[in-house]
Amino acid sequence: MSTSTSVSAPEITKGVTYGLAAYTMWGCFPLFFALFQGVPAYEVLIHRIIWSSIFLAVVISVLRRWPPVKLALAQPRKLWRVLGCAVLIATNWGIYIYAVETHHVLQASLGYFLTPLVNVALGMLVLREEMARLQGVAVTLAGVAILIQLALIGSLPWISLVLAMTFGTYGLLRKQVELDGLSGLFVETLLLLPIGLLALGWLSSKGASHFAVDTPATLLLIASGIITALPLLAFAGAARRLRLSTVGFLMYINPTLQFFIALFIFGEPLSQTQLASFALIWTALVLYSWSSWRSRPAAVPAAR
Repeated sequence: MSTSTSVSAPEITKGVTYGLAAYTMWGCFPLFFALFQGVPAYEVLIHRIIWSSIFLAVVISVLRRWPPVKLALAQPRKLWRVLGCAVLIATNWGIYIYAVETHHVLQASLGYFLTPLVNVALGMLVLREEMARLQGVAVTLAGVAILIQLALIGSLPWISLVLAMTFGTYGLLRKQVELDGLSGLFVETLLLLPIGLLALGWLSSKGASHFAVDTPATLLLIASGIITALPLLAFAGAARRLRLSTVGFLMYINPTLQFFIALFIFGEPLSQTQLASFALIWTALVLYSWSSWRSRPAAVPAAR
């Protein structure tokens, strides 16, 4: 998506507002998912799928966006990539909820800081895209940061790696699906809906479900679907009005907020080794952002 300078200043301001809203909501997700005391991550994931499907169906009906959804569902042979996207995003959601519940929000933050660098690496390895020199340095620094944690802490930050890889691969696969963000997410959750309903039925039969048993937990589980869709809608509003490079810079609000929430609200410990890893990742992101900014397409002058 490219936005020329013909977009009016009020529309650009509106786009920045939408972008700030989207990434701020995503960045504050740990505060929401921390409310699920005693509800396992897999149960939260099940309800996130179910209620996201329902809420997105309502939104698509209100916005009258059913034609692309119907077209996608009418071509089942082309749904394999969408199903792959669905599995990847569900895995990402599940690991993220687990990270919050087990007090590993710093690792989640690191994972989302790593994501754009994973995108660059996947673009080179899978799509044979040419990697700029600074981008190569950035990816190398990210690798060094992970090796530091492995060598000095003795374990890989697996939550960070899984979040970065699943979301990065999701982005790679999503580019090959001819669906807009809202329609695409709805079809993805719709494909997972039968599994979600079966899992909910199984939990209920075992007496292990918190839904309709604990009122606060029930309301939170329903709200998880709405919470999932709202930032996506705001992001769509930003993407239509802003340059991709601008949206890319706003993206860092999300993991930055998660980092500070983990540190100052949840009180997660930050070791010197972890801080060194974050510093290397931040340096890599500065190089990556600078490289992206330098290689951005020139603005098209507005017609007068």
